[in-house]
Amino acid sequence: MFGSSAERGMVMVGLPDAAVRESRERIRSAMVNSGFRYPSQALTVNLAPANLKKEGAGFDLPMAVAIMGVMGTVKPCPDHAISGELSLDGTIRPIRGALSIAICARQQGMKRLIVPKENAEEAAVVEGLEVYGAGHISDAVHVLNRPLEFAPCVPKAAGPGFQVDPEHDFADVRGQSTAKRALEVAAAGGHNVLLLGPPGSGKTMLARRLPGILPPFNFQEALETTQVHSVAGALAKGAGLLAARPFRSPHHTISAAGLLGGGMGVPRPGEVSLAHHGVLFLDELPEFPRNVLELLRQPLEDRAVTIARSQACLVFPSNFTLVAAMNPCPCGFMGDTTRECRCTGAIVQRYLGKISGPLLDRIDLHIEVPAVPFQELRGTRAGASSAEMRDRVMRARMIQQQRGYVNALIPASRLRGLCPLDEAGERTLETAVRRLGLSARAHDRILKVARTIADISGQEEIQSKHVAEAVQYRGLDRNYWS
Repeated sequence: MFGSSAERGMVMVGLPDAAVRESRERIRSAMVNSGFRYPSQALTVNLAPANLKKEGAGFDLPMAVAIMGVMGTVKPCPDHAISGELSLDGTIRPIRGALSIAICARQQGMKRLIVPKENAEEAAVVEGLEVYGAGHISDAVHVLNRPLEFAPCVPKAAGPGFQVDPEHDFADVRGQSTAKRALEVAAAGGHNVLLLGPPGSGKTMLARRLPGILPPFNFQEALETTQVHSVAGALAKGAGLLAARPFRSPHHTISAAGLLGGGMGVPRPGEVSLAHHGVLFLDELPEFPRNVLELLRQPLEDRAVTIARSQACLVFPSNFTLVAAMNPCPCGFMGDTTRECRCTGAIVQRYLGKISGPLLDRIDLHIEVPAVPFQELRGTRAGASSAEMRDRVMRARMIQQQRGYVNALIPASRLRGLCPLDEAGERTLETAVRRLGLSARAHDRILKVARTIADISGQEEIQSKHVAEAVQYRGLDRNYWS
């Protein structure tokens, strides 16, 4: 650690970035202002492995502890992992990715982890690792020198579950029974949805209520989703595991890096990963740049995003339910019987042409959401509530759990075995494929949707009525894009 150079200061080797190099002044000021002795000799800090670029301010605290360890201020701590950013006064600031650090520390055989106190709740969910939260550099020194005097952080007892949101209940949606049924099917089978209708018909209102009928997180899903949000720096201070499924609604001006992930240096997760195990809502779908929409093909198909850069190649999970909404034309009133549409055929085709056929093929349910009639809008009869829809979704998911696959993720090799059709259903599917000119991918997706509808009905064999309803959800292929 101590160098032989006559020049006083700290030299870092091992590809540190600007934030890591600037830690020299933060470490010196934090130690001096906290009453600890800073060495007068020249220091050489080796950040191994040398070929991997080091980024972020989380190296501040471990380097400060290493310096104090060489000077004898703290005891040796070979079984400890440490991370944190230092302020000039010695205060420890929160970091990104504390949960990932905790998982890695456990895999490396570490027994204890010291992180900023704001990140302790998040990291403490990892079993087999004692996590201590430190608010100041002196707290870290005391934990290392007198570990028996401090108790590790205990995560909150409340685990993942339903997070009831009274402001987003399907009972508040007037009319739109077809759309509500389609969203129930989507939630039951993990299918993607496209909502098409005029402005003000309730597309956004319907989409925001979808997370309320999805099954609750299990521990592994909550851990994966929290880990993504932690790496992205999207977790609230002091937060532990996420309890509610995420609902992400990016603006249509978002860039490719913002949607899929990327950025300078080490890539960060984008919106498709922040929506992992939740809902990604794309409102005004044709307003998104076409090149950005085309990038959705990989995450929709593979449920993961691979981001390759010169310095790193990372794979982020992206197992989300896509809900897209759009108008039938630029003005939004094509087909409306009460308002006149002024869009020409060429304008409409150019507008719809922003959504490519391959992308449309990956969306299982295409739902028309018409304007709500006045009688239904002012009526007192409430539709099915989120609780009632969620019960049906849960029963269907339990059936799928026994098969080992959510219906939307059934592999092609198991499709025929898990989606048996009766004779009438076979004829209905054959007629639909011929008349609509559906692709092989659309055929498979109709079969999966029919499987979900049969599961909601509690029937093992897929019948003709299930196939007919699934085919009904592909009407936009014929009505708008043909």
